[in-house]
Amino acid sequence: MAIKKKNEYKVEIVNRKADFEYHFIDTYEAGIILAGTEIKSIRRGNANLRDAYCFFKKGELYIKSLFIAEYSFANQFNHETRRTRKLLLRRGQLRKLEKQVKERGYTIVPVRLYINERGFAKLEIALAQGKKVYDKRQSIKERDVKRDLSRIRKMY
Repeated sequence: MAIKKKNEYKVEIVNRKADFEYHFIDTYEAGIILAGTEIKSIRRGNANLRDAYCFFKKGELYIKSLFIAEYSFANQFNHETRRTRKLLLRRGQLRKLEKQVKERGYTIVPVRLYINERGFAKLEIALAQGKKVYDKRQSIKERDVKRDLSRIRKMY
């Protein structure tokens, strides 16, 4: 009989679009309140951060539009796929983030969803500022140059 490790699941769901759309100022690791079928679905890799965003409501941080697919082996007690979920941060971090969002006009973007070594789902969020069009063009240019250099290095 094989012994399973506690965290055999290496799940990492990344929001690649966020890096293109925003300049990241600061990142935080937040816990997320999930239902039983939601964590099972995340462990299978059935989640998407593309349209998700974070907002404050009564001093607490929530994530909206995070897609977690229904768990295929669940019965009628399955979860809603795009429900609003509460994020868990320390009180000081919440106050600091809320102040930055209100005063400076920053936004909070979900960057990465993963399972930590203890088996809990964690969400990496970033305090971010939106990029201008010319910044996006610069990002595309840098990415193309990097790709061309890697191709040249492979040839030699």
